[in-house]
Amino acid sequence: MKNTMKALLLSAALTLSSVFVTACAAEGAEQPSSSHLWDNALYTEDTELGEGKLTLAVEVAAEEKSITFTLHTDGETLGEALLENELVSGEESEFGLYIKFVNGIEADFDKDGSYWSLSKDGEYLMQGADSTPIADGEHYELTRVKE
Repeated sequence: MKNTMKALLLSAALTLSSVFVTACAAEGAEQPSSSHLWDNALYTEDTELGEGKLTLAVEVAAEEKSITFTLHTDGETLGEALLENELVSGEESEFGLYIKFVNGIEADFDKDGSYWSLSKDGEYLMQGADSTPIADGEHYELTRVKE
């Protein structure tokens, strides 16, 4: 009887310690981050870039995070300002610059159904960045959208 009781207590203790270790490991385990896109970002805080007589604000939003770039430029289009400050990259097409990377964050419709949406003061723009003339003090948004 004593040996049976010892075996049961030992078994219960081992089971409880196993549950405890598993729970602690799960609690300390690294969970997937909702902002994994930002791991590739060149900048993760509001940043001022460039030199020039015009000043633009460009808000970059991906997932639930956004930061604002204050760009200084002498360029005539938004595309020029973004490219000269190395904030975007992409591919040239018959329709102009197809932006695939903003601040190091990728959006590629062919890969995962995502793309960069361009707007000015919250209004969606019907032309590309390299066709958008700029003026001092304007505010633009580049938002990563995933369908």
